[in-house]
Amino acid sequence: MKDTLKKYLFEDRSLRIQTVNLSQTWQETLAHQTYHPVLRNLLGELSAAAVLLASNIKFDGSLVLQLQGDGPIALIVVECNQHLQLRATIKTRQEFVIKDTDNLQSLLNANKQGRFIVVLDPNNRQEGQQAYQGIVPLTGDTVADVLSLYMKSSEQLETHLYLAANENKATGLLLQKLPYTGGQSIDQEVADNSWERATMLTQTIKPEEQLSIDEDTLIHRLFWEESLIAYPAQDVSWFCSCSRERVADMLKMLGADEVESILAEQNKITVACDFCGKPYVFDTIDSAKLFLPDQSANESLQKH
Repeated sequence: MKDTLKKYLFEDRSLRIQTVNLSQTWQETLAHQTYHPVLRNLLGELSAAAVLLASNIKFDGSLVLQLQGDGPIALIVVECNQHLQLRATIKTRQEFVIKDTDNLQSLLNANKQGRFIVVLDPNNRQEGQQAYQGIVPLTGDTVADVLSLYMKSSEQLETHLYLAANENKATGLLLQKLPYTGGQSIDQEVADNSWERATMLTQTIKPEEQLSIDEDTLIHRLFWEESLIAYPAQDVSWFCSCSRERVADMLKMLGADEVESILAEQNKITVACDFCGKPYVFDTIDSAKLFLPDQSANESLQKH
C-alpha cells in the first residue's frame, strides 16, 4: 500500500484537516541509517510535518525544514517537494551521548542557541534570486509545538499538529483554521464554533493511538458527527538525488593517484551518501573503469 496524504474540509469550509501516513517511505528513510530511538522518532515527526505543510504550498520547488542545534544534534534536515517526495537526515556531534530521556530542547537547544529554519527553494531560480528563508528560535518541547508557533507567528494561521513516530511508521494530523475574508460566505461565529469544537476533539489524540490505527479510522473516531468534504488522496514517496554516477564523478575529481592510494590501503572504496546514507562500493575493476578513455569520444574523433 502506498503512503498517502489526505485532506478534508469542514462543511462550512472554515478549517482544514490533513493526515499523512509514512510507512514505506519511513522504512526507506531508515534503510541505510541507524539512529537512537529518540533521534529516529524526532526525525519521523519532522518528516510527517514537512509533508503536511508542503502539501499546502502552491509552487514548483521544495519545502525544507531545518533544526539547527548546539547540543547532541547539530542539524536535522527534512525536504519535501511539490510531488510530496521526501528525504531526511540527522547530523550529530559524536562527543555527546544520547539518553532515552532526551527531548527536543536537550538535544538541540541546551545553550539556547538552537534555531528552526523554514526554506522555500524554487526549482528554477532566476539569476540572483534567493530562496525564501524564515528563522525563529526553538520554542517548545516538541516538533509540533515549534511548528504550531511558527505557523501562528509567521503565517498568521492557527494550527495544531499531532505527530508521532516509531520504528515502523511516522504519522501526523494537521488542523488549521482558514483565514476569514469578508468576501466569503462564512459566518464568523459558526467558524469560531467549528474551530473550538475541532480543537477539543483533536486534543484527545494520543501518539500511541496514531501509531496503532490507520488514519482513516482516526478521522472517523474524531469527526464521526461532523460533515467533512474529502479530497482525493495524494501519494507520498521517498526520493534522494544521490546516484552511483554522481559518486563516480566525485571519484574522478579526486584523480587516479588518490583513488589508487585508497585502493592500496582498503582494497575497495566505499562512499555513503551524505544525506540518506546509501553506500556505493567501487572495487579495483570499478575504479579502473573510471579513468578509461571515453570510447564514444574516441569514436567521434576517429570519424572526423
